[in-house]
Amino acid sequence: MGKVLVFGHKNPDTDAIGAAMAFANLQKDLGVDAEAVALGTPNEETQFALDHFGLKAPRVVEKITAETNDVMLVDHNEFQQSVADIEDLNILSVVDHHRIANFQTANPLYYRAEPVGCTSTIVLKLYKENSIAVPAKIAGMMLSAIVSDTLLFKSPTCTQEDVDAANELAGIAGVDLNSYGLDLLKAGTNLGDKSEAELLDLDAKSFPMADKTVRIAQINTVDLDEVFARQAALRGAMLAENVKNGYDLFLLLVTNVLNSDSELLVAGEPREKVTEAFKIELKNDRAFLPGVVSRKKQIVPQLTEAFEK
Repeated sequence: MGKVLVFGHKNPDTDAIGAAMAFANLQKDLGVDAEAVALGTPNEETQFALDHFGLKAPRVVEKITAETNDVMLVDHNEFQQSVADIEDLNILSVVDHHRIANFQTANPLYYRAEPVGCTSTIVLKLYKENSIAVPAKIAGMMLSAIVSDTLLFKSPTCTQEDVDAANELAGIAGVDLNSYGLDLLKAGTNLGDKSEAELLDLDAKSFPMADKTVRIAQINTVDLDEVFARQAALRGAMLAENVKNGYDLFLLLVTNVLNSDSELLVAGEPREKVTEAFKIELKNDRAFLPGVVSRKKQIVPQLTEAFEK
């Protein structure tokens, strides 16, 4: 086996980058020539974590076949969320905590998926199963990933395993979990200097639902009004993205990380699937979703069910 590249999904969040770095480091200790790469530049939250622990961001790649055929995926499996030439690559392993969809391989592979709040929680288990110690800086990135994915344990995706893993990793990394966690989340809410297109691309994924393509973006903030002061421009940018990329429906979930409520902005059709899925009425293309913070658990399953009816 030659070089193996390890990466998370497009528009990488802290788990996509942190889990890739952690899993690549584990593979190196197991004798694999592995390198963590990224399918996009780190967002401000992730960069805060990298800077805090003195780590360099993985290099960004768009295609991989020119340098290797062997890859390992973390924090995703759906091909539309992966590298552009994913169908031409040999996937050796996947470590993930999402649904399995639009995924197939020509060869057998190692697949580890668990219903926990964060991929890095699973990666910590893999270190333990292989009796390999987690380096302090890598532990910091894994901790950051868990805090990010679970919104400091407020997300319904969070499990006791995530909480236990975060506490263990905080000890290894030498940080206070709660104070560092709040600083990390706040670092990702600096939105004022970003264009509408940049905001929509911070954390966005595409999902096939029935015969439609649904794009779902999420923005974390400490002030919903600050984001929705730009509603007209955001919705215009969402409609433009629909035309440009062939999306049928674009949902923007704006989440307040302090009180764990969200507001939804909708552009495209069929809008009735949104109202049906969440039992809401859209007013001015918006709806308030109290207690909703998780795209994976509180948005995608409900919307998928509505499309399949």
